[in-house]
Amino acid sequence: MFSTRIEPFTAPPSSTSHNNLNPTFKKDYWKNVHVGDIVKIKANESIPVDLLILSTSDADGACYTETKNLDGETNLKVKQALKCSSASIKSVNDLARCKFWLESEGPKANLYNYQGNLKYYVAGDETNKMSNEPVTINNMLLRGCTLRNTKWVVGLVVFTGDDTKIMMNSGVTPSKRSRISRELNGCVIFNFVLLFLLCFVSGLVNGIYYHKPNTIRNYFEYGTIAGSAAANGVLGFFVALILYQSLVPISLYISIEIIKTAQAFFIYSDVNMYYEKLDYPCTPKSWNISDDLGQIEYIFSDKTGTLTQNVMEFKKCTINGLTYGRAYTEAYAGIRRRQGIDVEEEAAREKEEIAKDKVEMINMLRVINQGKLSEDVRDELTFVSKPFAEDLKGNSGIAQKQALEHFMLALALCHSVLTEPSEKYPGKMELKAQSPDEAALVATAKNVGFEFVRRTKKGLVLNVQGVEKEYQILNILEFNSTRKRMSVMIKIPPTEKNKEPTVLLICKGADSIIYSRLGQSNDQELLDKTAIHLEEFATEGLRTLCIAQRELTWSEYEEWQARHNVASSALDQREEKMEEVASSIEQDLTLLGGTAIEDRLQDGVPDSIQLLAKAGIKLWVLTGDKVETAINIGFSCNMLENGMDLLVIKTSGDDIESLFTEDEVKSLAGDKSKLVLALIEKYLSTHFDMEGSFEELQRAKKDHSLPSGNFGLVIDGEALKLALSEKSKYKFLLLCKQCKAVLCCRVSPAQKAAVVKLVKESLDVMTLAIGDGSNDVAMIQAADVGVGIAGEEGTQAVMSADYALGQFRYLARLVLVHGRWSYKRLAEMIPSFFYKNVVFTLALFWYGIYDDFDGTYLFEYTYLMFYNLAYTSLPVIFMGIFDQDVPGHICLLVPQLYQTGILRTEWTMEKFWWYMTDGFYQSLISYFYPYFLYYKNSVVTFNGLSLDHRYLVGALVATIATTSCDLYVLFHIHRWDWLTVLIISLSILVVFGWTGVWSSSTYSGEFYKSAARMYGTPSFWACYFPGVLTCILPRFAYDFICKLWYPKDIDIIREAVAKGDFDQYHEDYDPTDPDRAKISNYTKEQLVEAPIHLPDTPVSPFRDSINGTGGKRASVFQRLFKKNRDSTASPIPISESVDTLATEEIEMDFTGGYNHDGLQRPSLTVKRDPRIMTDADRMARLRSRISRNSLDTNRQRSLDMTRQQMEELEGRESSPQRLRSSLEIPGVTTAESLIGRLSQEHERE
Repeated sequence: MFSTRIEPFTAPPSSTSHNNLNPTFKKDYWKNVHVGDIVKIKANESIPVDLLILSTSDADGACYTETKNLDGETNLKVKQALKCSSASIKSVNDLARCKFWLESEGPKANLYNYQGNLKYYVAGDETNKMSNEPVTINNMLLRGCTLRNTKWVVGLVVFTGDDTKIMMNSGVTPSKRSRISRELNGCVIFNFVLLFLLCFVSGLVNGIYYHKPNTIRNYFEYGTIAGSAAANGVLGFFVALILYQSLVPISLYISIEIIKTAQAFFIYSDVNMYYEKLDYPCTPKSWNISDDLGQIEYIFSDKTGTLTQNVMEFKKCTINGLTYGRAYTEAYAGIRRRQGIDVEEEAAREKEEIAKDKVEMINMLRVINQGKLSEDVRDELTFVSKPFAEDLKGNSGIAQKQALEHFMLALALCHSVLTEPSEKYPGKMELKAQSPDEAALVATAKNVGFEFVRRTKKGLVLNVQGVEKEYQILNILEFNSTRKRMSVMIKIPPTEKNKEPTVLLICKGADSIIYSRLGQSNDQELLDKTAIHLEEFATEGLRTLCIAQRELTWSEYEEWQARHNVASSALDQREEKMEEVASSIEQDLTLLGGTAIEDRLQDGVPDSIQLLAKAGIKLWVLTGDKVETAINIGFSCNMLENGMDLLVIKTSGDDIESLFTEDEVKSLAGDKSKLVLALIEKYLSTHFDMEGSFEELQRAKKDHSLPSGNFGLVIDGEALKLALSEKSKYKFLLLCKQCKAVLCCRVSPAQKAAVVKLVKESLDVMTLAIGDGSNDVAMIQAADVGVGIAGEEGTQAVMSADYALGQFRYLARLVLVHGRWSYKRLAEMIPSFFYKNVVFTLALFWYGIYDDFDGTYLFEYTYLMFYNLAYTSLPVIFMGIFDQDVPGHICLLVPQLYQTGILRTEWTMEKFWWYMTDGFYQSLISYFYPYFLYYKNSVVTFNGLSLDHRYLVGALVATIATTSCDLYVLFHIHRWDWLTVLIISLSILVVFGWTGVWSSSTYSGEFYKSAARMYGTPSFWACYFPGVLTCILPRFAYDFICKLWYPKDIDIIREAVAKGDFDQYHEDYDPTDPDRAKISNYTKEQLVEAPIHLPDTPVSPFRDSINGTGGKRASVFQRLFKKNRDSTASPIPISESVDTLATEEIEMDFTGGYNHDGLQRPSLTVKRDPRIMTDADRMARLRSRISRNSLDTNRQRSLDMTRQQMEELEGRESSPQRLRSSLEIPGVTTAESLIGRLSQEHERE
């Protein structure tokens, strides 16, 4: 990478001077740029260092920089050259006459602050007064940025290398290891201990053997190898260490890395997580934690840009006490839905009216703007209000007309937006704003006739209702997270009435900030009306801002400007002093009105949240929005439910004080920390009968079920800060644990990270954090798994995340499908790896018993080499890569299957011990079957050759062990695809193939011609097949019994899939996809459902079995009838049993408690044949039509039939209560309402 620097360069230590008569720039490497150099950066080049801007190609000294790689923001930012140098430096020769002294602060990591002071003069004019100008961050270009829309910039190098701000901010990304990888260490340590014990026993026995007199060794050997019995025992220990080394599976770690790499590739290649709009697939950044995705219990999400699109649309405003704008927002739809309104019908009707109003409004605006309105207004206009256009025309009087004009003019002036030519639409200009909100405000002003055209050296050029005007900007007081407001100062030229110019200050910001700075001259009634309007906007889920202004005399401005210059020149606490000066002028404001902007939900967010909740995952939203806005967005995205009691924790408010007695209020007055603690304790005792003790938290820690109550918790940032104190945090966490939904509002990035750490460390659960902005980085890095959303706020969250997604809805598939698969694969692959090594290694140990552990190999040495390399590793690796218990769309259709990951039942130490025990058993069979075959039996070949050589016995032992291990893996793989079966088959055959090839070579020594001797003898096969069968039979029988009499939920679903009960869903079906294909027609005919309520039982609901018709074994589905729990959630269809005469169908729901494998017991519904229907059955058929109305082929005929049947049934029924109990449809209690619901369904279709 090159930069351009001046050459030659000479300078005294105290200053920077470039006094060569013919200075030139030359290209050089970044590493050769030093502090004090002067560099020239050209358009679209990256900035190599932190430099001070001396001059730019623009006459006003401005330049535009893209900071996407620095802070993640995609909008262009304006940087300004120093005034003292900008005008005089335009060429290289000008630099030759310059001298600079820069007083600079040391290297600091703060990206948004810099303090320095530049002293400057031109050589030859040293008698003149030296220029002195303060340097701020607005005069700096930082490394990592890119120069845009500016031909060149000349700057002075201030910091290089590790001293630059981007390098100081890079930090160390936290290294994350998956939970299984951490727990795996304990298993490896156990195997080390076992290896040590085996080696110790081997060495001890070998030493004792050489110590004994009159042993057989005295006849064949002389002395000991090591010189003494003790030394020989020590030598035997190390010989055994080499012999049994495969007991410690070093290759396991390599295999796991191979598997995780493949899993990351599958995630990246999943087209169902590809976001076409941004051309962005799901991108794994960390490849070693994919199994953690299958154990997530808590998800922490940002709202803006994560749950919402971060594409702001101006919807409403309040001006001079009147509201304007017509919109049907998603949050408002949620409110209406909770009121029992048919939202789809109302939304369609309202949107049709809005479309008509939009056409009429645009026509009126064209007249007002003399036909010079933008041609794109029809597509761009989001603010629809026919009354606004009428009032802008003057229908409500001149005063209101002027108020509207002044308000829109303020929106067009008070901003930091830039314009640049559009790459997508040549000839058009695009708005580049620091935030989407600001772009929406400026775009709306443009669409109604107040268009921001461009920036100039003096200020802004606007097209005001067809006439171009230039406005001079004196100062811009920029927005930051501390100020929460932005102001501009505009110079108003002198008039006949005012002989000197005046200054208009326009300020926009959060309503709480603006209202606290309003003057006494404001009309109180107007303030109250505006406050009510803003509250209504927030209730509809809209983001609100207030606009205000103040008029200053020129003398007031000059006095303030002098103080501002002093503060900006300060070397100490410059930012604080500048903020104090800015705050002093932003007082006594006059309110102009307020705006309301909608940030729409992303596609599929409500469905995704609902899906994650069914999986048992708890979702917390951590946002900077207001409480009211967050609550309504929570309802619209299905996070909050109708009828949910919201527990609100704030530090003030009448609703909070009403919870306490008068004496309690007095005792808590003035102490906010006590108030927050008292609120937490009050909620715990009142609603959950808890005291908030540590013991209660420990019990809650072990409970992974969803909260039983219907409560949601809402807390604001100020209260959260106090709730996270040492005194309150565990009680606060216990309260959150009892709530189905938690909303933290007005929170800072540090608070987001603190909440994640509290849950992660205190509850010992797996956490996932997802966000899209730089303010989410701390939270993402604090969680076990961090996910970044690629969106409008840049790439900083994506760069710091473990996984990057295009949209939130892909998170459901990432977690419930790929996460679950990865977890289950590794949970099965790891113990299988230990198991196969135990089988092979312990066989050597058993042989050592009979040779006094002298270190003799039972196997020909190539068997030791290839056992892990070729015989058994590939089947286990392919299991970890390709195994699927159910297809991906089934994981989404039955999200309750994910709960085994939350409960961590797939990978446990108990499972490890079982596999080790199984390996111990199979090692006994593998060794002693051949041993007893050849023990005291002279087995010979047809030509009389003996088969009792240790290599021949060892070959049989190895063949039995290898085959049983590979078949063991095969039987534990759920999906037998052709590639996996081929690999396992080849792994078994390669043992025979290698034995034949290698034994045919004379290099095999004693093993020469062994294959022909072994394979040609019936005794070999008579031992081989029973040996393999005896090895795998116990585990196979155990699995068979479990699946037959004690099936897990996954066994039931797998049987349903195998029987074709999910065939109506195609493989790419995604419940979160708004454009998903419709389900094909159900293939079963005229099924009706009636709920069966069976007694509950504390044991597994799958334990007992019943006989089917004709004495046949009952299917899994028939056995399900035996035990049951009731449920009210919507069922999942599973087809009828093939073993019954009548047509039957079962529907499962997982909301009723837990069974023996940790999953929730399903609630069941049986579908009977129509031939045995009762009146209640016929009523149930009506309910069935409602639940599957989208599958009817003739809707009107079905509706008429339903109406007639309902009338007949109502004539028979004498008890309304009986009718209601038969229907069992929430919210439907009469025939009329049922038919009405069917009518609505028909009309929507």
